[in-house]
Amino acid sequence: MTSGNSYFSPASSDTQRNARGVAPSAQLAAVLLSCQTVMAGLVPAIPLRVAPIMRQYYVYILASRPGGTLYVGMTNDLVRRVYEHKAKIIKGFTTQYNVDNLVYFEVHETAYAAIQREKNIKHWPRAWKTRLIAQSNPAWRDLYEEIAS
Repeated sequence: MTSGNSYFSPASSDTQRNARGVAPSAQLAAVLLSCQTVMAGLVPAIPLRVAPIMRQYYVYILASRPGGTLYVGMTNDLVRRVYEHKAKIIKGFTTQYNVDNLVYFEVHETAYAAIQREKNIKHWPRAWKTRLIAQSNPAWRDLYEEIAS
């Protein structure tokens, strides 16, 4: 085998060293180990998939007072977002109408599901929204203190 392709030539064996004196297979193994988690004993090293971090997405309803103005929103960090509403950090509807009491929220596994649910609730008649709140929070208490602690 005297072809010009070094892949097939016997001169490219692991006994051959590069300019640093490291065998090519050892160099490749070092690169693989530095980049990924691998299971020992598997040849060639098979990278393990690290479980993705499970994110949660929230659809929430804020009210100015029981039976008052309602605001429907979606976020991936409910405590931070309700704090922003309460501190009036972001100027807009909730600041203008003093809507800052968290009266309802639900958890979703995907952003897509949460966005779809938020859009659906926003298009509901007011009576449906108040019924949804009353089912889980009949006194319309502010739930922020419970989730923030």
